[in-house]
Amino acid sequence: MSTASKRVLITAGGSGIGRAMAEGFAAAGFEVWVTDLNPETVANLPEGWRGTVANAADEASVQALFAEIAEHWGGLEVLCANAGIAGPTALVEDVALDDWRSCVSVNLEGAFLAAKYATPMMKAAKAGSIIVTSSTAGQYGYPNRAPYAAAKWAMVGLTKTLAMELGPFGIRANVICPGAVEGPRMEGVLEREAAAKGMTRDQVYEGYASGTSMRSFVEARDIANMAVFLGSDAARLVSGQVIAVDGHTENPDPKI
Repeated sequence: MSTASKRVLITAGGSGIGRAMAEGFAAAGFEVWVTDLNPETVANLPEGWRGTVANAADEASVQALFAEIAEHWGGLEVLCANAGIAGPTALVEDVALDDWRSCVSVNLEGAFLAAKYATPMMKAAKAGSIIVTSSTAGQYGYPNRAPYAAAKWAMVGLTKTLAMELGPFGIRANVICPGAVEGPRMEGVLEREAAAKGMTRDQVYEGYASGTSMRSFVEARDIANMAVFLGSDAARLVSGQVIAVDGHTENPDPKI
């Protein structure tokens, strides 16, 4: 896969899936720039990486980020719009509007803002790859997680529209839909869902695993491998696609 002299921005790249993406792109020879809300994380990135403390859902913050990228890099080949939050775990009638808005803002508006400011750079170069991190929740309903599912579905519509608008400029846009990914963030989801459903954490865990054809959780590196492929020339005609990395979800709502 040709990755020579390519530059990638990964929002929320300081931990979790974003960190795995950053490590994967770096190993493939990309120049890496990540954002994170934690100043300490940004201050302690691996040698050679660039980083910025930025709020993905705040337009002024995103605008300043891209001004910084333009100053130091002059352009961008790959954008991973990866920032997101889990949002509340509750039945729809119990979701507070502020919690709904916060979840939709970070997930959907974060992807929109990143794409909005990356697009002019990519159009100028007549090339680029935009990779949006949605979720299998963007392909199915998700009881007790209405704001998250709504945002993740909307991210699919946004990305398919980007693919149509930007294709004539040589720019590709694709969605990765991770399944249940091992890690601290998923542990929080498991605990909250267990409480909401009157189940144990282990029952919810086993439900998620058994709800896939491959009977397993996903690792962050599996998502990173797909992102690196989509950012490479090997995927030069892959655009407008929704690609699940989830072991094939059969039942998105585990109940035992």
